[in-house]
Amino acid sequence: MSKSVIIFDLDGTLIDSALDLATAVNRMLTKLDLPVVAIDTVKSWVGNGSYNLVTRALTHHGAPSDDKAVHDAHEIFLAEYSQIANDTTAYAGVHDGLATLQANGFRLALCTNKPYRFLAGILAAMGWSDSFDIVLGGDSLPTKKPDPAPLQHICTTLGVAIDDAIMVGDSKNDIQAGKACGMTTLALRYGYNYGEPIDSSEPDAAFDDFDGLVSWIVATYR
Repeated sequence: MSKSVIIFDLDGTLIDSALDLATAVNRMLTKLDLPVVAIDTVKSWVGNGSYNLVTRALTHHGAPSDDKAVHDAHEIFLAEYSQIANDTTAYAGVHDGLATLQANGFRLALCTNKPYRFLAGILAAMGWSDSFDIVLGGDSLPTKKPDPAPLQHICTTLGVAIDDAIMVGDSKNDIQAGKACGMTTLALRYGYNYGEPIDSSEPDAAFDDFDGLVSWIVATYR
């Protein structure tokens, strides 16, 4: 079966943003008079968007986590994160891998739970402003991954069937979203998945590095 569209997650899949996320979380915690946490702790909170990241940070410290408390803390986090996204880097092989996939005729899409407001700046910094046919953030639609709606929206917008697309991610949210709409799912083992092995989510295939992922896609679907 051929494929024409590859939908990528962002954090933990294409970019390592853990240091910047941890810095923003810890600045938020400091402003709330709460103890800072280690970067590996923050990594275990990443995956369902920044609002849930903040909720987990407050819950971790036993701080109030009602709607108002999370909203106010989230606004602090967003303000801090917008000031510091300087240490985010692409994972090994991603720059060349995306170019290889495009050279082989695949269309690329981006579906992340990160707030949309941050995406243009990150993509520009990575040199990927023109790499994706469509870009969705976690607040672009009423629901986000693991709901399948964003993936369905991408396929509808690009005019392709679900069977013609692949979801690539590092988190169970990515795999669950793909499975929920019947899409082929591929996983990368190096990202953020709440401290759980991504293989336990039973993707169609899993890879240790981006080069291996790209080679497999080209060999399998071209």
